[in-house]
Amino acid sequence: MSVWQADFYRRPLKTERGEPIWELLLCEADGSLTYRQRCLQSQANPQWVARQFQQFGEGQLATTVQVFRPQCLGLIGEAAKQLGMAIEATRRTYALKRLLLLLAREYPQEANYTGEEYDPLAVDRPPPLPLPEKLWGDGWRFASIEAGDLVDTFADLPIPIVEMPDLLKPIHLGLSSTVTVPGVAIDGGKASMQLARWLQGAGPVAIDYRGGEFGGLVLEAGLNDRTILATFDDPEAIAAARRFEQRKQAAGGLHFLLVQPDDTGRTYSGFWLLQAA
Repeated sequence: MSVWQADFYRRPLKTERGEPIWELLLCEADGSLTYRQRCLQSQANPQWVARQFQQFGEGQLATTVQVFRPQCLGLIGEAAKQLGMAIEATRRTYALKRLLLLLAREYPQEANYTGEEYDPLAVDRPPPLPLPEKLWGDGWRFASIEAGDLVDTFADLPIPIVEMPDLLKPIHLGLSSTVTVPGVAIDGGKASMQLARWLQGAGPVAIDYRGGEFGGLVLEAGLNDRTILATFDDPEAIAAARRFEQRKQAAGGLHFLLVQPDDTGRTYSGFWLLQAA
């Protein structure tokens, strides 16, 4: 399967008349082939993007185009649809993001540079919303497993929903088999399968501990969605959450989310390997 990663958005550049300049950046998923093209904001439309796709592909279009920026998902999605390519909304566009960071260093040298503050990876981040009440389970806890056992343990279990991308497997992250990979296990009770399906639709990316007066666990999902999984203020839970974050850092950001009906270990509903992207 051929996969492209794409970003189409305004840059910190304007014409002499003050019109924003947009730039399309395309690359293959491994970053081996790249393509850049600019247009005025008034020209930014799906037809223009589709023409650039055709030029980049030179007759060989990708099967899938990956996009991480919500603001350009519609434009790129429509262009991809016109050409029969699937669109995938994902934060895991690593090659594309590396290119955007490199190119951001070039803009200040250009005559059309605006001087505005610019973060090439910035997306709108709405405040986190609470988990729907109907999906609340019976409880949750922090968990952990050694990296060497992670894949074999969960790959062999009869779990209806499993998301274990190759690029997140410990061996591909260069993790030692003895590194402790942290996670969060949710006992969903009667709502376990419903919760797992909801999570699958949301597209889990990472779980973070946020401190403060109303601290707790926040699930990063989709392109920019955030959901409050749990809140707590007791010292024991806070200490455990800090250990969770420390273990995440030691494991290169790798962690997991497990949903099960209860803590008996007999049945499971969903499992996701996670890493911030």
